[in-house]
Amino acid sequence: MTRYARQMILPEIGAAGQATLAAAHVVVIGAGGLGCPVLQYLAGAGVGRLTIFDPDTVEESNLHRQPLYRMADLGRPKAEAARDALRALNPQIAVEAHVEAVGPRRAETIATEADLVIDAADSFAVSYILSDACLRAQTPLISASVLGQTGYVGGFCAWAPSLRAVFPDLPASGASCATAGVLGPVVGVIGALQAQIALRVLLGADPPALGRMLTADLAELRFGAFSFLGTPEPERPLPFVSVEMLSEGDLVVDLRGEDEAPKPICAAAVRLSGSELAALEPASGQRVVLCCASGLRAWQAARNLQIRCAGAEVELLATKTGW
Repeated sequence: MTRYARQMILPEIGAAGQATLAAAHVVVIGAGGLGCPVLQYLAGAGVGRLTIFDPDTVEESNLHRQPLYRMADLGRPKAEAARDALRALNPQIAVEAHVEAVGPRRAETIATEADLVIDAADSFAVSYILSDACLRAQTPLISASVLGQTGYVGGFCAWAPSLRAVFPDLPASGASCATAGVLGPVVGVIGALQAQIALRVLLGADPPALGRMLTADLAELRFGAFSFLGTPEPERPLPFVSVEMLSEGDLVVDLRGEDEAPKPICAAAVRLSGSELAALEPASGQRVVLCCASGLRAWQAARNLQIRCAGAEVELLATKTGW
């Protein structure tokens, strides 16, 4: 146990805690700026089984903030490159790689099989999808987000409120690290905090890490923390569905223009202009499924439809580019 000697000295870990970590299965969604420090610290701590999901490949623009990768990894799937790096770091643990995006159906399986899920995907659609699945499965979810030099990390679901409870509405813009920029150490700090919270949840440490959020403004060197225990779940959430979850009779509306997507998301989908959507009157009992690239326009249109047509069943269909 020489590898873990320094952390086993801690009274809240010891031999029993180390055995708990060795028996744990953590699924990490995203092997990018947040995922890299999360994976390195969980592997270093001896979490026995790590499963990685990421559909992307390593690009040179990733290297300034994703230290798991080297120039030799350029063009490789991130999940596989991360897996190989972690196996080299700690051959005592099991690491699985899945080069794929995570949609609603896959998320249900992940939440059921994992002891803890970490959201490091840099996609609000994925964050809500994972939150919904983890809330149903009562699985802890450690979610974080970073933009520029600010970010947050929180412990959700299991017996605590979900991400939707804290963020019932989407942000005003769909800005991401790719569009708004990010500084490498910032994702390192937030990702390390995700790993710390995950370890405390796995160990059952007191005080509990679930139901709490940390915020960081590293440009101003300010940190904050607050509890969101007791926050109610939204009454009319807008769930995400995938194409294979559509049913005959659904009204599927693709909000993307032909310049964004030459073909609609599926054969049954229709394209509607803003005025046509504003006049839409779904049939009684008909489910309306709205789709756009990121989910932001679909979310806003769905909220308007809920207000205009009380009782309407509205859901969101995120495209692959939105994940």
